[in-house]
Amino acid sequence: MMKTCGFQMRKEKCTGCFPKKRSNDKKGHSPVQTTKDKLHSWYLKNGRHDLPWRQTKNPYKIYLSEIMLQQTQVRTVLERFYFPFLERFPTLKSVAEASEEELLKAWEGLGYYSRARNLHKTARITDGVLPETAEELERLPGIGRSTARAIACFAFGEAQPILDANVRRILFRFFRRRRATEKELWRMAERLFDAQRAYAWNQAMMDLGAGLCLPKEPCCDLCPLAAECRGRTAPQHYPAPKKKKEKPIRKRRILLHERAGRFALLRSQERFHGGLWHFPQSEKVPKGEVLGRVVQHYSHFTLEGELLKVDALPAPLAAAARYFSTEEMENLPMGGADRKVLEAVRSEE
Repeated sequence: MMKTCGFQMRKEKCTGCFPKKRSNDKKGHSPVQTTKDKLHSWYLKNGRHDLPWRQTKNPYKIYLSEIMLQQTQVRTVLERFYFPFLERFPTLKSVAEASEEELLKAWEGLGYYSRARNLHKTARITDGVLPETAEELERLPGIGRSTARAIACFAFGEAQPILDANVRRILFRFFRRRRATEKELWRMAERLFDAQRAYAWNQAMMDLGAGLCLPKEPCCDLCPLAAECRGRTAPQHYPAPKKKKEKPIRKRRILLHERAGRFALLRSQERFHGGLWHFPQSEKVPKGEVLGRVVQHYSHFTLEGELLKVDALPAPLAAAARYFSTEEMENLPMGGADRKVLEAVRSEE
């Protein structure tokens, strides 16, 4: 009977889940331990130790960084959002005491606003005090398995591996896998994990993926895992590339309805941009004066909006509309497209 491992259940010869066992080195270390030691040494010399969330054990500050870094690059978070947000909301308790609109305004420009709404929900559920285990953290809004483990590890010392995008790419290459299920990836992460130096290991894996094991043109010659990495000879093949989907274009009419020097706005109830204020939109072509166009690129679609000055809003929109001056709009949370519309409106004043 053919022997298979936990990662390969297909009817073919198992290639193994880890590089073939080699004899111990001169110091008696196994290949796995040598790999762990090499990565640890690399991290001590090359890790991003100056990142502010690595210089604190404050659970809230670590949690905030993990949420902000979902879908957003470190540089963007550092330069524009992390410190201003902490200045406005220095504790998780202060987040709980704020309104959702205040949170969204502070989050404006960072995108993926469900993160801010979930941050607000979590702050109120916990009354400003985060639980200390990954199991409990994962039950909170907006905290998935990897984020829960990261917070538990970095803030509370729980020895658990993580599985962010950088770590996933390293695992695909290290184990020479083109495809793997979520369960398989977690098993690979746990197999390679250094539980004795959990904090340094997880930070090192993220730094390795961000600095050397890049999606394109990885620096394999400098990688501390290269000797044991099975995919190092052709890293571009791992993982298998995802099929690129053509980004759809959404064409909308953005309606500008003025009343006594104030313009109609609606508050979004949808998941996308939920809680943000926006100018009314319509897919139909109402009568109105064309004032211009705006284009806004999002991760999963492009919005092409035609600005129409209208004498009246369609009944469903009119019932939900509220009116604000352009000065008042400066203090409202709004998305990028609507900020562009606001600029166009102000230029006409």
